[in-house]
Amino acid sequence: MKNLEQNLNTFTAETVETSYIEADGIRFAYRTFGKPSDVPLVFCQRFRGTIDDWDPALINELARERTIILFDNAGIGLSSGETPESFFGTAKYAYAFIRALGLKQVDLLGFSMGGYIAQIVALEHPDLVRRLILAGTGGGTGEGTEAGKPEVFQV
Repeated sequence: MKNLEQNLNTFTAETVETSYIEADGIRFAYRTFGKPSDVPLVFCQRFRGTIDDWDPALINELARERTIILFDNAGIGLSSGETPESFFGTAKYAYAFIRALGLKQVDLLGFSMGGYIAQIVALEHPDLVRRLILAGTGGGTGEGTEAGKPEVFQV
């Protein structure tokens, strides 16, 4: 939590250092910066996306108004562990990461596959998620949805 407070309002997406926190056997890499706010905005990244893949022009603009938290989920980028085989497994680790930071409430922004993760976290932990922002994502599977190509999930 010390790094969380030190990096607020003094760094940008390009200048903030990567911090690490342990939870559920995973060493999560994360970056936090921006204007201090009561409820931080936590970003859930796309399939195979890392904390380095967020566009600084967007992230820095949002950081002018609130605390931003970017993280690599289990088995991705600079975080340890194995990549879970399901959205539910990935959401479990996202929740563990947020819990390890000691946060009582967050807003979640999910991009692409990260939107699926954010939806699961919000459904399973409604007291944690104040607002849910879904960008370039879908509502899951079901009638009228198109399944992903099997070869994508084999990568």
